[in-house]
Amino acid sequence: MRNHSAEITKGIDWTLVVVYAVLVTTGIMSIFAATYRDESIINGFLSFKTDYSKQLYYFAICAVLAIFILLTDSKFFTATANIFYFLGIVLLILVFPFHTDVKGTKSIIRFSGFQLQPAELCKVFVNLALAKYMSSLDMNFKKTRPQLLASAVILLPAILTILQSETGLALVYFSFFLVLYREGLPAYILVIGFAVALLVVLTLLVDQNILAIILTCIALFFLYVSRKELKRSKGLFLLIVAVWALCVGIQRFAVPYFFSTVLKPYQVQRIYATVGKDYQVDESTLSEADLKKIEEKKKAGNYNVKQSKIAIGSGGFFGKGLLKGTQTRYDFVPEQRTDFIFCTIGEGFGFMGSVVLLGLYLFMLFRIINIAERQRSIFSRVYAYGVASVFFFHVFINIGMTLGIVPVIGIPLPFMSYGGTALITFTVLLFILIRLDADRQMILR
Repeated sequence: MRNHSAEITKGIDWTLVVVYAVLVTTGIMSIFAATYRDESIINGFLSFKTDYSKQLYYFAICAVLAIFILLTDSKFFTATANIFYFLGIVLLILVFPFHTDVKGTKSIIRFSGFQLQPAELCKVFVNLALAKYMSSLDMNFKKTRPQLLASAVILLPAILTILQSETGLALVYFSFFLVLYREGLPAYILVIGFAVALLVVLTLLVDQNILAIILTCIALFFLYVSRKELKRSKGLFLLIVAVWALCVGIQRFAVPYFFSTVLKPYQVQRIYATVGKDYQVDESTLSEADLKKIEEKKKAGNYNVKQSKIAIGSGGFFGKGLLKGTQTRYDFVPEQRTDFIFCTIGEGFGFMGSVVLLGLYLFMLFRIINIAERQRSIFSRVYAYGVASVFFFHVFINIGMTLGIVPVIGIPLPFMSYGGTALITFTVLLFILIRLDADRQMILR
């Protein structure tokens, strides 16, 4: 702990603290609007039986944690970064023998009435470990080995999370690759990643044979354009042919294998629904129970997004007002207190309320990036960009889900969605950054 508690106010970015408090308060209000059922409001908030009362208590716990973090010396985070990462991996492994199956996910450990989701907490630990590694004195990130080791720090918890049927949370870890790009990861790697993602989408939208012909025509076009260079370099010819073979292999073999083996049928259906296609399952390979489950998931997924759009659209320009939204008040929108909490804002406060909320998130993200750029320490800068990447991914994907422009993968909206582990994780992420920023004149490693 710091020697003088009065130093807690020195260098603190109070603007970010205020934005945090406003977002959490708005979240509690939204959960209240979505789950209030005519009980006594005072008793409801004090009972610890309603979701909004539990979120209020979680907020109190987060406030204590925030104060504790602000009273902690910044060197504590550099000294314990690898220890926390190891602890996070251990927790992820312990999930396998001790997990509780909750709505199809196997990533939650339940004890004494409380639930812990290590995959959520590990985002903090990965960010600390990545910042610690990137700030190493002898680390040259332009070399391949450091890039691979940094990627391993990110991918290990992501793989363990996928094995726990939490594909959505696992995808969040890939946002850390934006941090690696900021610190020197070659741009062509990100270009390749986006190109592969585009190829996957095209594989879903275009017939396989037609897409293979299109890819072949593109390869022939590049061969024709480069015909003069090909005479001087056989390597260029081999490169173009290799890229063509890889693209065709991805669209004809890798994507079908991944969708049929790695992803679950209902996840595939959600992806197809997002790009406006209907997923045709091979019924001969599945049991009647599996087919029934797929159909139920399909109907549920389509229903969720449809009701979400209705709720947001019905809010109009200024909204219906607090506790006056019919879609959210009467449970037409499933998971409206967690994954679809944005619907409550859209219906209750309309377009203007949604714009204000998005404005708060954008302001927070730009503020964090500004904080990142003013750090003297590589550790603090990398950590700050990690926070910005995680928040950006969560906000973009969550709100995109409610609007039907991205697949429903079930990740919370920061500081808004109901859930103790998520709120604690986002709070710890942010306030460690605020503490590091307060000591930005220090060189941390």
